[in-house]
Amino acid sequence: MAERNTPYAVLGEFSKTDVLLGAARTLREEGWRIEVFSPFPLEGLAEALDWQETRVPRSFLIWGVIGAVAGFAMQVAATRDFPLDIGGRPLVAVPAFLMITFELMILFAVFGGIAAMFLANRLPRLHHPLFDAQRFGLASDDRFFLAVMVGKGCPSSEEARAALWRLNAGEVTEVGESEVS
Repeated sequence: MAERNTPYAVLGEFSKTDVLLGAARTLREEGWRIEVFSPFPLEGLAEALDWQETRVPRSFLIWGVIGAVAGFAMQVAATRDFPLDIGGRPLVAVPAFLMITFELMILFAVFGGIAAMFLANRLPRLHHPLFDAQRFGLASDDRFFLAVMVGKGCPSSEEARAALWRLNAGEVTEVGESEVS
């Protein structure tokens, strides 16, 4: 098996948050595909990246509704198949069915939301290419990193490197992704 290294991203290191946020805002406005890594949450980063997550909460809602409908339909089907006429009460007693309906709504919502979160984060991924960058371990200590994606359908690594230098990145590193063929 031959292993080849394809370009994944160009990683720029920043020591100050305001410089990182300005660089992220500039690159996003220029149309680059970027990711930001920080040792702590940054105020204003979501606005700088124009990030709006709606898939995971929407998945919780959709799967919750599916679970509630499935729970109620399951109970209605069971009472229609095995009717018990007790004191002239209706077969489909909505108040009696609410507990199981609620429980299945929560169960489906949690499993559907967790599955959507895994898909949105592209998990499980046992090894990320950025872990191979020499200084990337500082992202959990005191440095901020901005990764400009290169490769398939993206600009070249030379253009990304020039853009990061233009935006005052302290150190710029090219990161490759190993492919076994």
